[in-house]
Amino acid sequence: MGSTSGHSNGGLGRRDLIKRSAALGLVTIPTMSFLSACASGDGGAGGSKVEKGKVTKANPLGVNETAALEVVIFDGGFGQQYAIDAEKKYNAAFPEAPKVKHKATQKIQSELQPRFNGGTPPDLIDNSGAEQMDMGVLVGKKQLADLTPLLDAPSVDDPNKKVRDTLRPGIVEMGQFDGAPVWILYYAYTVYGVWYSQTALDRLDAQYPETWDEMLALCEKAKKQGIAGWTYAGKHPYYLPFSLYPFIAKIGGREVLDSIDNLEPNAWKHPAVKAAFEAYYELYKKGYILKGTPGLDHIQSQTAWTKGKALFIPNGSWVENEAASTMPKDFDLAVSAPSGLDASDKMPFGTLWASGGEPFIVPAKAKNVEGGMEQLRIMLGEESSKNFTKQVKSLTAFNGGTDGIELTPGLKSGVAALEKAGENVVNPRLQDWYVKLQKEQIGVAGLGEMMAGRLTPAEAISRIQGFADKAAQDSSVKKYKHQ
Repeated sequence: MGSTSGHSNGGLGRRDLIKRSAALGLVTIPTMSFLSACASGDGGAGGSKVEKGKVTKANPLGVNETAALEVVIFDGGFGQQYAIDAEKKYNAAFPEAPKVKHKATQKIQSELQPRFNGGTPPDLIDNSGAEQMDMGVLVGKKQLADLTPLLDAPSVDDPNKKVRDTLRPGIVEMGQFDGAPVWILYYAYTVYGVWYSQTALDRLDAQYPETWDEMLALCEKAKKQGIAGWTYAGKHPYYLPFSLYPFIAKIGGREVLDSIDNLEPNAWKHPAVKAAFEAYYELYKKGYILKGTPGLDHIQSQTAWTKGKALFIPNGSWVENEAASTMPKDFDLAVSAPSGLDASDKMPFGTLWASGGEPFIVPAKAKNVEGGMEQLRIMLGEESSKNFTKQVKSLTAFNGGTDGIELTPGLKSGVAALEKAGENVVNPRLQDWYVKLQKEQIGVAGLGEMMAGRLTPAEAISRIQGFADKAAQDSSVKKYKHQ
């Protein structure tokens, strides 16, 4: 999800500019109907594909060494320079090819869906941001190339090691929807959680709260100092799950999130969901949410937070780069897993959501499919991975790439949070499998309304369960399940 990270992972897409209905608090955007219409055809070989080149040790994917390559990058919190730098390596590897055609945009869907529909998509796309194309639809309509050849190709660093063997745990699985094919390569590795300033906590003589009672007590202490406990992207309330979903898992176990992802009947009515919703609603009821938060977008909420108006914000690791311009030098950025509920929680403190973000795709009808994969192979090398981490203060899918780099406070804290979590890392898939359900319905029409005080937890759960049931019963929506 590149900020919005997205996605994807950014990361997470994380930048939907959703228009609410003032009267009903619901949403109306053209995204899904437009996407479904434009992705209506099956993928397959386009009439203008370039001929495949000769496979050699130096060119294991058989890239046509004289063919053009077109790359489109989401221009969000991670910027585009990391991609430009990697494209220079592609140019050096294939000097007879034209210079890589590079474009950065925040309008991924509106600019690229017509090209998908016309059979002339770019060769490599960073499908992130507010106008992220629905990956579930793209996969279901066979619009994407299977990236298995890339994963089975040798790493640019070690010809004896496959690309797939250099990736962080879970990256390959995230790109799978049904069976073995891998349709998406999540390039960034995002740590989601509760972000805060250690300096701000020090000023309150406080530690990060490990239980909800401790969280409420700290918020009360901050309130007496004129500081809100929390803020969030009120216009994009699907940020709330970045801390809420692992909170649910901590309370009831990771199987609760799996049942939600699987669209199982009454999954949202699990006691762990009820407890988590009621805990978050208590933040609103006790006045611990920064006034005006429901009207703030991601940048405005982050700016209020970096200016010390609130202690905590649910976010992803892209925030260190995205909020850098307003973050004081002595901010001492840190991230933690969600506070637990109490001693009855099924999973230990430290349970965290971390996963691939910034989803890269190679369209099935791209002219230069092999070139798109080769560009990704270059990006997954140690040098490009380190370059990304140094530039944007975030990890990549490459399992390593931090040796010799002086880690920034947020990145250092994220690495520490991953180490503390150990095996207790969860990876909800709703934002990958069912974009409309996750963002418009659960996020805006459910959680957003609850945290603004317009729905009670019980009403929000009932509404969200209804959305999930409708998606489960909709034969036009392709279904995915945890294997």
